[in-house]
Amino acid sequence: MGSFSFSSGNAAQVLRIPVHLLGLLGTRVIPRSKDLWVFGSAAGIGEGAWALWKVAAANGERAVWLTGSEKDAADARRAGLSSAPKAGFVGFWLTARARVVVVTHGAGDVNRYGTAGAFLVQLWHGIPLKRLGLDSPATAKAPVNVPGLARLLRYAYRRTQRRIRLLPAASHLVRGRLESAFGLRYDRIPVTGEPRVDVLSVGSAAEARASVEALVGPATGARLVLYAPTWRDGAPDPAIPSPSEWATIVESLESANAVLVIRSHPLGAGDYTPPPGTDRVRQMGADRVADVTPVLPAFDALITDYSSLVYDTALIPLPVVFFAPDESRYAVERGFYGRYRDLAGEDVATSWSQVVRQLSVVLLDDAERARRIARARDLSSRVHMYRDGGNAERVYRAIRRGLDASRTTKGNE
Repeated sequence: MGSFSFSSGNAAQVLRIPVHLLGLLGTRVIPRSKDLWVFGSAAGIGEGAWALWKVAAANGERAVWLTGSEKDAADARRAGLSSAPKAGFVGFWLTARARVVVVTHGAGDVNRYGTAGAFLVQLWHGIPLKRLGLDSPATAKAPVNVPGLARLLRYAYRRTQRRIRLLPAASHLVRGRLESAFGLRYDRIPVTGEPRVDVLSVGSAAEARASVEALVGPATGARLVLYAPTWRDGAPDPAIPSPSEWATIVESLESANAVLVIRSHPLGAGDYTPPPGTDRVRQMGADRVADVTPVLPAFDALITDYSSLVYDTALIPLPVVFFAPDESRYAVERGFYGRYRDLAGEDVATSWSQVVRQLSVVLLDDAERARRIARARDLSSRVHMYRDGGNAERVYRAIRRGLDASRTTKGNE
């Protein structure tokens, strides 16, 4: 699995400064279309961009999906989408011409050099638990120790984020985190709910389970447990099991008649290959399913550390086993919004032996399962204002209002 870090990404951005300047000049002379929308996502055809695409298309918007790989292009063709590669002149031209640009991770989801001057919609890809953007020291990590470079990177990041015209929030609590992380005004972060989780309000567990089994193989009669560790800025995951830990994990899964499905972070680093001879551990990486959200209802429990999936699965709701072997270090290097234990409780596991003990109780003890589900429902009530499957529609209406306001302002100048 490939790895990515902020320092390597920032190094690439520094090297691309001349191209950024050329792109900025280009967007000042290329007229924006009145009706073209372009969409992109680092996750491929999925996430909130896909949910919003369907609403925009149903309302007659002229939309093009910008792809980043041959797989994305093939997925777009299968979905019947109008698409083009985001790289090169065509991708730049479409981005520079678009009135509305929709992304889920960053400007690189489309052609990063053509976004200036567009109505930029940043949907993001999860409610933040770990600090991000301007709130995190990792964001402006310099690739080399040059005096002032980190300060310059932070300044450039802030200026880039100011291009965002609309960033939907799941609730007022989340809105505050996004305001701080992106350095945006309050009025650019409407509380509409996240389009990416609409599918959790309308999908079924049976359909989701069928999709998972099509990806990882049949698990007839077994409970499905999702393990989703988060990204550690290019560093290897500290929770990779040892041979003895694998043996303990497999034994516990057999006792509970469960299958562990591992979803490593798409940018993470680490080998989660189980020992041979067992079918109790399956892999479901981003190469198999780009957007994991639609299949979350398939699972009976979630194991995670700091992933935003804990907020998504609260909508279902799923019981969670928190596993954070590097909590103290992660709190210093990345930081959290609030106190981690206020979210995870005081029973956070720090080793695989503790994880499997807790998981066995969650799967086999109805009272403990009910307690953790109640905790998930409480979390959902605090971070999700809407649970009606209408988030994408609310975001679309917010975009249309923003476009109308822009036209009115220009007309009065």
